[in-house]
Amino acid sequence: MSSTALPAPGPTAARRDATTIGLIGLAHGTSHFHHLLLPPLFPSFIRDFGLSYAELGLLVSVFFVISGIGQALAGFVVDRIGARPVLWAAMVCFVLSSLAAATAQGYGGLMLAAALAGLGNAPFHPADFTILNQRVSPARLGHAYSVHGISGNLGWAAAPVFLIGLQGALGDWRWAYLVAAVLTAGVLGVLLWQRDAMADRPKGHDVPPTPEAPATEHPLAFLRLPSVWLCFSFFFWTTAALSAIQSFASPALSALYGLPLTATAFVVTGYMLFGAVGMVLGGFLVARVQRLERLIAAAMALAVVLLWVVSTGWTGGHAAVILASLAGFGTGLAGPSRDMLIRQAAPPGATGRVYGTVYSALDIGFAVSAPVFGALIDHGWHAEVFQGAALLLVLGMGSAALVGRRIPRG
Repeated sequence: MSSTALPAPGPTAARRDATTIGLIGLAHGTSHFHHLLLPPLFPSFIRDFGLSYAELGLLVSVFFVISGIGQALAGFVVDRIGARPVLWAAMVCFVLSSLAAATAQGYGGLMLAAALAGLGNAPFHPADFTILNQRVSPARLGHAYSVHGISGNLGWAAAPVFLIGLQGALGDWRWAYLVAAVLTAGVLGVLLWQRDAMADRPKGHDVPPTPEAPATEHPLAFLRLPSVWLCFSFFFWTTAALSAIQSFASPALSALYGLPLTATAFVVTGYMLFGAVGMVLGGFLVARVQRLERLIAAAMALAVVLLWVVSTGWTGGHAAVILASLAGFGTGLAGPSRDMLIRQAAPPGATGRVYGTVYSALDIGFAVSAPVFGALIDHGWHAEVFQGAALLLVLGMGSAALVGRRIPRG
């Protein structure tokens, strides 16, 4: 073992790690909440503004096109000026997006809300993972990735409950968005208050910062690595599948099984909560499994089978809701291994750029998938929503396998 090996992390390091992980988790959950700022209230927009599902799907596309382009660019900004100020600016955009939704008078106002939310979402993954990789002790990185993924799932799970619940309690969806703006401003206040725990170039920390790439290497040199683009393709396929579930599982289940939308509206919440459970287990497994791509394949295969069963109509309606929710466990279990696989594929000194580029595929997957699956719903092809999601997950399993083959094994 090298003489420069790190000492075992002590209680002080554990508390410091926990604080950083908690703050990043809070911020990440807020960003995922804003992924679903608009979709839970699609039925209200149809009622009030006379929009179609394809038009509403385009709102999702606008969010993710802006986020995807911005995310790839944000990685370079994060590597240059640091992650913390970029993260604060993103939170301001989320506050503005909620206010725009609250004051929307038609499709244009909703489009503005989607664009502001996409701009806020852009820097999150390069900023989050830069802070975690530089501040958190290596022994706890698997758990950090797990909490990061869980917080995102909880943000997704909270959005439908929060927005639909407040709309019902207050009688108007505009009030739900005003409350969302206030709470997001509160999260920003917490991040500013605890700013020292989020510095991605800390002084005197046990974990040394990631070594910088050689000065002679071009900033875009990482784009020549096949593993980066395989990770990109993995995110594209799996996110396109997730988009189908998030935005259209509820109306598809309602049509397939004759259930009221009130019975299927919270399938996304169930999917995300089971995903969170999978991520907890995945955080422990990531440090114990050498071939991460095999764990990813096994976990996602479970989700594929469950979604395909739901598409057949063989089960009862309530059983189908449960099975669709359980599919989230498989995708959640794969989450921490996925993030560690990207870390292994990233060259030194390019953390922000690699995460920004790879995670931009998440945004592109959402942008492309939403209008396609929205059109399926408009044409009455409800089973194909779940079959298409299952097929996309199979393609993601293939990408993960190819990434694993290109990573050197010690």
